[in-house]
Amino acid sequence: MQSIPVDTSRLGALMCVVKPEPKIADFEKQEVKKDRDGNTIYTVAVTVRQEGRRVSVIEISVTGEPKGIEEGMPVRVTGLEAFSWSMGDRHGISFRAAAITPVPAAPPSGGGKAGGA
Repeated sequence: MQSIPVDTSRLGALMCVVKPEPKIADFEKQEVKKDRDGNTIYTVAVTVRQEGRRVSVIEISVTGEPKGIEEGMPVRVTGLEAFSWSMGDRHGISFRAAAITPVPAAPPSGGGKAGGA
């Protein structure tokens, strides 16, 4: 499976819509997916809005639990890669990232100076 790097600067506003959850490898056994080193793989559903009103939701896999990510929060995705896959007559694209982190809140914009004169 060949990875294709994704330029996240072209994806517009990224927002978490489903907070990090362990990725399930086997739904019957409820077995959690692990990487080669035994670390748990998590998935995060993220909205992507490039321009206008069109919004897409992609699920991104990441090794280890992303900290501080909540639903409705803007996020930064680092090292995003896409993978094309097929199994029988099914096919699609999956996404994996090196990291998903919260975007720091912008400081409040105040026109005046603190304190009194």
